[in-house]
Amino acid sequence: MGKATKVWVVDDEPVIRELLNVIVSTAGYEVDTFAGGAEVLACADPPPGAVLLDLMMPEVDGVAVLKELKRRHPTLPVLILTAVNEVSQAVEVTKLGAYDYLVKPIDQERLKTTLDRALSHGSLTEEVVRLKSELGDRFHVKNIVGSSAAMRLVYEQIEKVSDSDITVFISGESGTGKELVAKAIHHGSLRSDEPFIDVNCAAIPEGLQESELFGHEKGAFTGALATHPGKFEQAAGGTVFLDEIGEMSSSAQARLLRVLQERCLQRVGGTKTIDLDVRVISASNRDLESMVADGSFRQDLFYRLVVFPIDLPPLRHRREDIPLLVDHFIDKHGRDAGKRVNGVEPAAMEALKAHTWPGNVRELENVIHRSLLLADGSVIELDDLPSGLGSGTASPTAESSAPISVAMSLDELEQAAIQKALKRHGGNLSDVARQLGIGRSTLYRKLEQYGLREKKTDG
Repeated sequence: MGKATKVWVVDDEPVIRELLNVIVSTAGYEVDTFAGGAEVLACADPPPGAVLLDLMMPEVDGVAVLKELKRRHPTLPVLILTAVNEVSQAVEVTKLGAYDYLVKPIDQERLKTTLDRALSHGSLTEEVVRLKSELGDRFHVKNIVGSSAAMRLVYEQIEKVSDSDITVFISGESGTGKELVAKAIHHGSLRSDEPFIDVNCAAIPEGLQESELFGHEKGAFTGALATHPGKFEQAAGGTVFLDEIGEMSSSAQARLLRVLQERCLQRVGGTKTIDLDVRVISASNRDLESMVADGSFRQDLFYRLVVFPIDLPPLRHRREDIPLLVDHFIDKHGRDAGKRVNGVEPAAMEALKAHTWPGNVRELENVIHRSLLLADGSVIELDDLPSGLGSGTASPTAESSAPISVAMSLDELEQAAIQKALKRHGGNLSDVARQLGIGRSTLYRKLEQYGLREKKTDG
């Protein structure tokens, strides 16, 4: 038979080795068995479609075999088998390139399903690599900006997990970009052409979480007027991203645990079992370990979700990335703001770098977006930034009647921009309209809207 149907089974226990041989053979694959690491590494046969590799073996252990197999055949899917369910162990073998991690005693149906996916993965990986090169790296994490050591580690972790189906947990403060990382992992994977379903658990009322995630049948509860497929079904073949997982109710946690264990679900009010092929990525800005300790989050679910953790650093811990992020946001929002801004003056940049950024990258983006609306020239000046940013004191030339604040609405920012332009040009409407890039009739309407008519002069 060809490479696509050959599987190697490596285990030092004869009973386990024979059991795996029977399961894999029954699934329709040709099997070669090996009693240890040295034996499989000495094999001169062409590589198979996938390898089932026991982790704990005498002499040459599974980690050493995994490293050498991946060195020889980088695209070969290797499924690790172990009797110990240790998160740190799962993370280690995934970093070394393992496709997945199965805990003994092995569930036969899960083994078959995982093996099917692994073989499909192996046959497609080389083609994906070729296409990535031809398309100029279609899966580049272009929306995640930063060259600091902390961010380089994040990029490396994204690359490690993208080509596997391992369950990923992303931690980090609000505004650090957890959703962007989840999307980068999805779009760098073999599931990239399938749905990416983003679920904010905090935005779903507790009583509706199970229905939204797992669906419901018609008549399952008052108001259930029709059958509704949940987010997991909508993500079929792709990825479901469970953001703010710490806000999930205890009953939804219990149902999610069963779904992760059994790879299938039943809709609320239903009896039919629906098989799932979905990758799960979760995230939280809360300390899940502390929640486990105080009993508000299930420990068994924690270990199912936090298999490969990625921690996003807050912006205050990577200030060297601020200039890159500022350039990115100027480029992103400059056209929308109708401005030809190409940079930030040094004093303004120092203020940006000095700020503590409690809202992280999201706060920085909002500040740059709003400052673009106020900028008069080709650069953002200190006066264009929120009052006292980075120093705790107001800028001496800020418009006293309309100090700029991070919390201001767009209408308030617009009013402040008009006031600033009126002051700059002595109330000359022609110059004000020209600076703001709007017509005189629009300017008249805005002056009326904001009660600024008394400040205008014609010219």
